[in-house]
Amino acid sequence: MRNKFYTRSFLIVAVMILLSSFYYLPYYVSKPGMAKELEPIIEVENGYEEKGSFMLTTVRMGRANIYAYVTAKLSKYQELYPVEDIRAENETDEEYNVRQLHLMASSKLAAIETAYKKAGIPINYHYNGVYVLNVMPDMPAHGKLQAGDRIFKVNGKEFESSDEFISTVSEKQEGDEITLTYKRQDQTKETTITLKTLQETGKPGVGITLVDDKEVEVDPAVNIESDEIGGPSAGLMFSLEIYNQLIKEDLTRGYQIAGTGTINKEGTVGRIGGIEQKIVAADKAGAEIFFAPNENGAEASNYKAAAATAKDIETDMKIVPVDTFDDAVEYLRNLD
Repeated sequence: MRNKFYTRSFLIVAVMILLSSFYYLPYYVSKPGMAKELEPIIEVENGYEEKGSFMLTTVRMGRANIYAYVTAKLSKYQELYPVEDIRAENETDEEYNVRQLHLMASSKLAAIETAYKKAGIPINYHYNGVYVLNVMPDMPAHGKLQAGDRIFKVNGKEFESSDEFISTVSEKQEGDEITLTYKRQDQTKETTITLKTLQETGKPGVGITLVDDKEVEVDPAVNIESDEIGGPSAGLMFSLEIYNQLIKEDLTRGYQIAGTGTINKEGTVGRIGGIEQKIVAADKAGAEIFFAPNENGAEASNYKAAAATAKDIETDMKIVPVDTFDDAVEYLRNLD
């Protein structure tokens, strides 16, 4: 009887553990990810080789179940964030993932612009329409469009940019119908939507957040295979790797160089999240130098948090503050 009792109790506990692992709390948990060499995933046609390497750094982010929550509470370099700090209001998981992948795409675009401009190589643009980032609830597009749809025609007429799309729709009146042609998973579809005045702008719209779908055309060509990595934080390191393949001079000087930071087409480096976890990941990967956003010396800058973490884990990795792409290039050119 006692053996049966223990067996039954064990099974009940096992089932409870299994079921609770599928119960998610209203938190996201982030933990140190990886530091990944960029040369294998970025290829400039006939680009120059390098002796060292540039590395992007990542964090692992996911919804927290009970065990992930407890582990994060007990771990020094795991962080918990309320859902509303990660996802926009009324944003679904699918829309969040689409937004992260688009941020990565925008990051790659800005990195290419920055690197080719620095190398003095002209850039041309090709517009393909607009991407839907999310759909507002209780608005005309709800239930008709989805995050990730690419709209390229309004009433049968092709357009290029988000400005052109907004201008075309704004000329209509509330209650007017428009037909949108869009692509979803390589299938071309159409939907007719009745316009409604948007509270935010006072102008008629369909109720979507959108962004340009554009491509850069450069010679030599460049290809970036970022797989399913999301977010904009690899922009700085992308731009350094691309630029290094475009020029004869090897900026790596044989060093293992990690870093993080957004980049815009002007080459300004911006703040990112999870800097502490990225320092841990870079140290484990053997990085010798780490570029961190300086934010013009702000009191709570990424750089200061990175330097504090580096001191705490007693790494020999050099933490370097940067405000611009040029700051990073100048530092590398002064290395032995």
